[in-house]
Amino acid sequence: MCILHCNGCGEWLHPPGPVCPGCLSRDLAPRQVSGFATVETYTINHQAWLAGPAMPYVIAIVSLDDCPSVRLTTNLIDCDPADVRIGDRVRVVFEQHHDVWLPLFVHI
Repeated sequence: MCILHCNGCGEWLHPPGPVCPGCLSRDLAPRQVSGFATVETYTINHQAWLAGPAMPYVIAIVSLDDCPSVRLTTNLIDCDPADVRIGDRVRVVFEQHHDVWLPLFVHI
């Protein structure tokens, strides 16, 4: 998993952009991160808004270990929603949908 990084000031940028909001540098490059994260908050969705995920499913905000300022809104998969807790350790897995790969997270 790669996250955009500023080589000028060391800030991580997500979502990515053309200029670092910290120092206005354009010296940006994607950097590999481990993909390990911590659940910061979550909700359990019981309403089927779209065809796809089985009900109920977990929508979570996770902070990445390598760059804690980067938080991703994602789904936690392959777990019982009743077992999810703030502070849970998770890791990224990718799921392909047509020509897009979505980052999802599973318990570790």
